Amino acid sequence: MKKILTIALLIFSCAFANAQIFSGERILNNENFDQQKWSWGYFLGLNSYDFNFDYINYNPNPVTGQDFRVEKRVGFNVGLVGNLKLNNNLDLRLEPGVNFNTRGYQALKADANTFREVSSTYVHIPLLLKFNANRLNNFRPFVVGGVSTSINLSSNESNPDDNSAGQFRMTTNSYYYEIGFGIDLYLYYFKLSPSIRGVFAINDELIRDADPNSLYTGNVDKMSSRAVFLNFTFQ
Repeated sequence: MKKILTIALLIFSCAFANAQIFSGERILNNENFDQQKWSWGYFLGLNSYDFNFDYINYNPNPVTGQDFRVEKRVGFNVGLVGNLKLNNNLDLRLEPGVNFNTRGYQALKADANTFREVSSTYVHIPLLLKFNANRLNNFRPFVVGGVSTSINLSSNESNPDDNSAGQFRMTTNSYYYEIGFGIDLYLYYFKLSPSIRGVFAINDELIRDADPNSLYTGNVDKMSSRAVFLNFTFQ
């Protein structure tokens, strides 16, 4: 999924850059857009979430080389953008949104059916710094990084049932750092900014089962989410 998203963005970026740099086009769209102190917009996008595990005692399944299998699926992002211009090459951005995703999770050290489907609905709130290169015609690359927090509305944190009853539980609140890159494309009526971003949880998100020897949680020292976002921002 990560490779597909990266290749798609690079192909799109290269095609646009070639058209802008080598076509001889000199008409600037939205010439004064970046002079605004404040600007607003919205984004639509795709996501792919994964789990990263740290173990108390590393003793993986001899066949697979791991204790757990995570089945990654493609989810959907939607949200708003508030942008504050700090100077010609630096912006401060707030991008509150909602992310929908489902992951498959399975313990591999048992013959029983240990598969769990983990559906998550995140209210995701990143605070980001956007570092912009100088504009070239209607093309401007950027890198972005910052921190974020999210509320998992499907966490099951307060559910008294655990994996013994078929309930996989995670913390409701999580904290992340994010880093990515993208391109501002100045179109006739608006600015379109495709970007790709890696999102990495800082805290442990796993709620342990009551059984200290649980196949799902007993040997896990830390479980944290990581994700790839492909967003298209309209301003």
